Amino acid sequence: MNVNPLNLENKVALVTGAATGIGASCVEYLARMGAKVMATDIQTELGQQSVDGLREQGLDVAFHTLDVCSENDWDKSVKATLAQFGGLDILVNNAGIYIGGTLLENSLEQVRHVHKVNVESIFLGMKSAAEVMKPGGAAGKGGSIINLSSIAGLIGVPGHSAYGSTKGAVRLYTKHAAVEFGKLGYGIRVNSVHPGVIRTDMGAQAFQDFVDIGLAKTTAEAEELIIGMTPIGKLGEVEDIAQMIVFLASDAAGFITGAEFSVDGGMGAQ
Repeated sequence: MNVNPLNLENKVALVTGAATGIGASCVEYLARMGAKVMATDIQTELGQQSVDGLREQGLDVAFHTLDVCSENDWDKSVKATLAQFGGLDILVNNAGIYIGGTLLENSLEQVRHVHKVNVESIFLGMKSAAEVMKPGGAAGKGGSIINLSSIAGLIGVPGHSAYGSTKGAVRLYTKHAAVEFGKLGYGIRVNSVHPGVIRTDMGAQAFQDFVDIGLAKTTAEAEELIIGMTPIGKLGEVEDIAQMIVFLASDAAGFITGAEFSVDGGMGAQ
């Protein structure tokens, strides 16, 4: 029996969108639990700075530039992870963008762009990871893929239709991949995490969008409005999401696949 199933020693992780916010927190928490972590982001300078700070604390982390919409970049980042750490057991598909505004205000170009980044990146990430995680792959030990969706992928939210539609797609892409990978004997679990409003730059943008579409007069009022929609009575922190990621990456979640986990203070339960 594993006395600490959350221990991630001897596991290798790749995290996208890892320069700031939730992604940066995931890198730190996974590394503190013993994993070797490749942090990736299109923001090279910020990502390298974040990793340098963690390396100074003795954590086994590295950085690689990754545009999650580029199949070639995915190939390079996965190969770099294998070369640096000798395997790949965990993928955290965190990278994504937010576009607010009402459905009538959104342009087709905006909708296409947010779908490209938020959905195509999930496809490319799962495909790239599964090819090396499955039996016969370069890593070949199976693993855990965690896709970041959103509470907006589960419930309707004013001013979030374009973004929410991508996150709904992430939820179902996760389920299809989980069933497929399980049935084909890949040994790869796939689950989705659905954050509520978290104190990040993206969360702050959501407050501004509530003002822009007329649901609040100020961002402070918008924040209070969203807190009022959250039964636990506060906003989430990046650590709340990172700790769920650690659980799903670990052996403690070994019998969990195709599931969705809301980390939203109860917002989606109403």
